[in-house]
Order: sequence, then structure tokens, then C-alpha cells
Amino acid sequence: MSGLKLFRYGAWAAVAALAVVSGWLVYQQTAGNQNSGALIEPLASIGGPFELVSGSGETVTEKTFAGKPTVMFFGFTFCPDVCPTTLSELQGWMAELGPDAGKLNYAFVTVDPERDTPDVMRDYVWAFDKRIEPLTGSREQVDAMLKAYRVYAKRVPLDDGDYTMDHSAAVYLMNADNKFVGTIAYGEAEETALQKLRRLIENAPASS
Repeated sequence: MSGLKLFRYGAWAAVAALAVVSGWLVYQQTAGNQNSGALIEPLASIGGPFELVSGSGETVTEKTFAGKPTVMFFGFTFCPDVCPTTLSELQGWMAELGPDAGKLNYAFVTVDPERDTPDVMRDYVWAFDKRIEPLTGSREQVDAMLKAYRVYAKRVPLDDGDYTMDHSAAVYLMNADNKFVGTIAYGEAEETALQKLRRLIENAPASS
């Protein structure tokens, strides 16, 4: 492995590790109330209105997801490990849920809108599952959502002049009223993740 490749690998590995830690910090806020897959009461300090752009170029707000709980992940398409791993796991959870998977919304929100245009997001996310809504927008729109949802994201320069992104790695669970009720931590056991998703579905209004 060349020196440059070794450096990039080391940098990516470090970012992945930091993302896991960031996700764990969010998870720690809720873990005490999520034993055996239980969901906590909504926390008003996390979440809120947003306006972004879908992979099809359409405006998407929190109202787009009204009536169903939402499973939401923040990442970027150039992510070397955490994001593709989480999207692959999400794809597997949806398969395990079977018909009940349709009772949830799914969204992947970029933390890197400069590179993640709607077309880029669509091609990347829909390679995993077309039921996952790819969301991007202007830097200002994305930053406003990251702040409201307390998502950690930081640009990390690389030695070759390029950059990567350090970011929270937890999957956010929002109820049908777009209120934050818990997380699925990066690398969490599939059985526990599925328990949380099923509880999210059980607690949703019957009409959803």
C-alpha cells in the first residue's frame, strides 16, 4: 500500500471511529429508557421543522412524513464505511419487517450538500432501497436541520487537498408527529434494532 493510500485509509478509519463515538453520545442520551427495545417519551429538544430537497428535486419538509414514524440517518455519499454499512443494515431491517416496513418512512440526509447533489444522492441511496428518501439542500438548509436535530458533522481535510466528513452515526427514530423518541446505535445488534422498529410501529396511530 502506497504512503498516500495508507494515509487516506488511516484518516478514513479515524473518521469512522469518531463517528461511532458521536453516535454513541446521542445513544447515551436515550439508552436508559430504551431497555428491551422500549422507546422513550418524545424529547422536544431534538428535531423540528426542516426544508430540504429530495433525490427527485422536489421540496421535502417534516410534513411530507406526517402520519408515519420516520427512521432517519445522517451521512454522506463519499463515506467509506459507516454510511454504506448502516444503509445496508437498514435494507436488511426492512426486509425482516416484511409488510410492516411500509408503516415507516425512511430518510438519508446528507451532511455534505456541496458534493451530494439530488442526482448523486438519488443514485447512491436508491442503490440500497428506493423506499429510502435521499435528502439534500443548500448548506444553510442542511445546517439548520443538523442544528435542530443535534447532529454532529465536521469537515475533515485530507493530505491530498480533498476532505471527508466526521458525523453522528446513530439512526434517529421519530414518531408520527416528528418527535424524537430514540436511536439505533451504530453496530447495534439486529434483534435489538428490530425490536425498536417494531415498537415504533406499534406506538404509531392506527391510521398510519
